[in-house]
Amino acid sequence: MSGVILKGSSNTGSNKNVLDRYMSLPLQEGVVQATYVWIDGTGVDLRSKDRTLDFMPSSPNDLPVWDYPGCFENEKPDIDTYLYPVAIYRDPLRRGNNILVLCQTCKIDGAPAKTNHRKSCLEVCKKCEDFEPWFGIEQEYTFLDFDGHPLGWPKNGYPGPQGSYHCGIGANKVFGRDIADAHYRACLYAGINVFGTNAEAMPAQWEFQVGTSSGITIADDLWMARFLLHRIAEECGVIVTLDPKPMPGDWSAAGAHTNVSTKAMREDGGILDIQKAINKLSKCHERHIRAYDPKQGLDNARRLTGKHCTSSFTEFSAGVASRNSSIRIPRSVNNNGKGYFEDRRPSSNCDPYSVVEAILRTICLDE
Repeated sequence: MSGVILKGSSNTGSNKNVLDRYMSLPLQEGVVQATYVWIDGTGVDLRSKDRTLDFMPSSPNDLPVWDYPGCFENEKPDIDTYLYPVAIYRDPLRRGNNILVLCQTCKIDGAPAKTNHRKSCLEVCKKCEDFEPWFGIEQEYTFLDFDGHPLGWPKNGYPGPQGSYHCGIGANKVFGRDIADAHYRACLYAGINVFGTNAEAMPAQWEFQVGTSSGITIADDLWMARFLLHRIAEECGVIVTLDPKPMPGDWSAAGAHTNVSTKAMREDGGILDIQKAINKLSKCHERHIRAYDPKQGLDNARRLTGKHCTSSFTEFSAGVASRNSSIRIPRSVNNNGKGYFEDRRPSSNCDPYSVVEAILRTICLDE
């Protein structure tokens, strides 16, 4: 990233080669640096802190519970949030034996914190194991300059209209590819099942896809992939926003389209099970809209306008190959008579735990 473009960011002014001198220092045998990562009280942002271990954990249960002072999130000064490790990843930032530790947040009595939706999601996933549900999530996001303006956009105007940017190539069409590529490789190193990545319809907007995975794994992986995206962009002095409508006007929004299947849907004749699931979803539209963004639908109201390949915010719809529907059945699935469906309603800043839970409660548990 050019320091001329990102002249407002202090991160671009530091010499990363100096950091390499210290990051390459050898550690004593058995020393492991562990970065604990968790969702904070906003339900959107992530936080992290590091600790030194004298052993390599074989599972999250081997790791100590840690705490975080609630006073830094406008809680009372004597209230702590407790960090319970739930997943371990290889650390692409420090490499070696070092690890990233995804944590769920709990209160002092062990009850989940207000933005901890993992606990209830896991309970639902366990109830639905016999259905063998698989998920894939397409995470869209936008790069911003340090002044909050989309990366690479003219400071006193707008780029050319949409049409040439999606999966585009060339310096006049694509901004931030180095960060997107670095993130892709870092996720694979970490053990996150990333399917792929591409430039999106609005310049400075990108997408990566996580999955196919089980319900709880897809959500764990997406949160850690988001962490790595923010950290890598941070080193370049670039801001990542998951806002579902980062630019007003005739510009594309950002979603987290969620692909779903059960074992029955993937078998011959599974299109009938897909249609049954869509019928169930049609009866719970409002409930799903509330679950699909952290503001109970207020963020999605700005995004789901029926324009730019989005569906209606208020009305449920479904169709074959239709990207203006709430639920899309891919044409190949319709032709093969089996496969999966795509729920296009989740916003880019959704909590994937809430999305997975809502879908499973509707299509598997008939709630």
